[in-house]
Amino acid sequence: MNLLLDGINHVGMVTNDTDRLVAFYRDVFGCTAHEIENNDQIKLTFIDIGLGRELNVFEMKAGNDMTRGSMFSHGPVDHIGLQAASRDAFDEIRRRLIERGATDGFVTDFGPVYSLFFVDPDGLECEVLVGVAGATKTNPPGTPAPGYERVA
Repeated sequence: MNLLLDGINHVGMVTNDTDRLVAFYRDVFGCTAHEIENNDQIKLTFIDIGLGRELNVFEMKAGNDMTRGSMFSHGPVDHIGLQAASRDAFDEIRRRLIERGATDGFVTDFGPVYSLFFVDPDGLECEVLVGVAGATKTNPPGTPAPGYERVA
């Protein structure tokens, strides 16, 4: 059987002080960072850790009522993003996850990547991603990727 992954895409992390975390990775490792979203509920910053890999840092704003079992309520490491080796590999992984009932099959078009969330057997929420060639803009969460239908 051929390996269908190309390593880790990102690690989703939760912090109460994004500036402190960014400064640490910048000062210790020379990483760069850019803020993606900052609204009344959440601040999202990507820290580049090399070779197209990132730390996706989520800071919850005061009054955010995320509950246990939802994204961002799992502790400092929220989820793992796995990088599919190719679009064909992504499609095969998606098929296998749907077959096992680990996902509803919804694929988000973030622009430069397609994203599929799933839950592993121990309940850890994970994500598999694949690059989209020629993407010129970033789309918000929930943007459906063309050609991928949610399963019942």
